[in-house]
Amino acid sequence: MPEFCSCGAELPPDARFCHKCGKPQRESDVQFARDRETPQAAPANVLPRADDAPAPMPLTFQNPVAIRVGFSVASVAAVLTMIPFVNYGVPVWLLGAGFVSVFFYKRRTGQRLSVRSGARMGWITGVMSFAILAVIMMFALFAINRMGGLAAVRDQMTSVQMSQKDMDEVAATLQSPLAIVRFMASIFVVWTVVPMAGGALGAKLLSKD
Repeated sequence: MPEFCSCGAELPPDARFCHKCGKPQRESDVQFARDRETPQAAPANVLPRADDAPAPMPLTFQNPVAIRVGFSVASVAAVLTMIPFVNYGVPVWLLGAGFVSVFFYKRRTGQRLSVRSGARMGWITGVMSFAILAVIMMFALFAINRMGGLAAVRDQMTSVQMSQKDMDEVAATLQSPLAIVRFMASIFVVWTVVPMAGGALGAKLLSKD
């Protein structure tokens, strides 16, 4: 007597699967199909692959660790550039700021930066250092206006024995908005390019650890 599948198809003798719907006809095949459909949990002693690790955050102003590290280092660099005699080493402090920011970022995150990423970390630090310096200069200009304007500036420069030529250049800069913009633009270039070089150097040297 012929056998039929639950779908109504007539099965050939000793058939293991229905040729119409594919349903298994033997108990062992039914259990095998159920096991394949049940998801298997990963063994407890299997470690996740390196490919499964979360990707590092990009070095942008939306990276909170980069912002904290950059601001901390930039604050120190900005203060050093405002101290008399110490400010003669501005290129050194800015280069060191980029290097140190990469060092602390690597220490906080455990991430090894490429030369390009190190330069970006140095750039972030340089931008923040310039922003801090710009705020300080704005307060200085406000204080100058409160104290009497250019006359007070000339008296201050005379007290530190500044040459007449330098005093004239400072006075001309303060009287010309365009000169102030050009001065700030040149400061921005120096304050960002030098830390970028320091960051790239830091990434290159620290990657050997």
